[in-house]
Amino acid sequence: MRLPPFNPYVAIVIGVISVSTSAVLVKLASGAPAAIIANYRLLFAVLLMAPIIFTKYRHELKLIQKKDWLLSTAAGVFLAFHFIFWFESLNYTSVASSVVLVTLQPIFAFIGTYIFFKERFSYGAVISMIIAIFGSVIISWGDFQISGMALFGDILALIGAVMITVYFLLGQNIRRRLSLMTYTFVVYGISSITLIIYNLIFQHSFTGYSTTQWWIFLILAIVPTFLGHSLFNWALKWLSTATISMGIVFEPVGASILAYIILDETITWSQWLGGTIIIFGLFLFIMSTTRKSKVTISKKAHS
Repeated sequence: MRLPPFNPYVAIVIGVISVSTSAVLVKLASGAPAAIIANYRLLFAVLLMAPIIFTKYRHELKLIQKKDWLLSTAAGVFLAFHFIFWFESLNYTSVASSVVLVTLQPIFAFIGTYIFFKERFSYGAVISMIIAIFGSVIISWGDFQISGMALFGDILALIGAVMITVYFLLGQNIRRRLSLMTYTFVVYGISSITLIIYNLIFQHSFTGYSTTQWWIFLILAIVPTFLGHSLFNWALKWLSTATISMGIVFEPVGASILAYIILDETITWSQWLGGTIIIFGLFLFIMSTTRKSKVTISKKAHS
């Protein structure tokens, strides 16, 4: 394999910093409905991708099968509602609580694979999940002490984590047949259409936002989307999924620091304690599931 054009570990650091800006940017766009912020984030991303798709990847669009269109449509709908629930949670709870609870997505993903694909858990995975869930209980209990609305925001963030989990579970099969660029373009496009319909139903205005808000919509499409998730996907060519997953676990840390600096948000003792426990649990979870997959591969190689 040829050497990467630049250090993939540096790409992970840039990616983590980039995705860490998402929650803070959404808070800064306050005044715009959550679904409108999500709508323009994805719509601008689609418009930025369109010239590349229609010149280099147009042939792939013609080859997409009916089944993949249906799965992509379902994935796009769940992605849209992930953003609605997550962005809405930021209207009620802090950046620290919201982001760390959304980061529980790997736990929900493993539960999903157990229910739908009969994936077996290792003891390490079960213990680490219990640790992470215990951390989320501490955060939610602490937020409830602050206000019922903060707890409501935590619940919305957890629903957002479930939605992104379903999005990933639906997409993992399609990604084997489509390039990342084509799949992302299709799903973002469907998600944008879903959000347009949602905003029309709830009569949210598509115009009348300040210049600052329009800039935030555009920055959301570029920084956390392209400099964040795209760099993670690029780094997959040279680094393991586990390494990248461990990097992404630091998103709540970066988001909390940015919220403290930019939004002057303080972090409560329950958020510190619960967040630390969740991150520790996620590290254990990633290591245990990675070790399990290596053992499985080793057994297959010797069978």
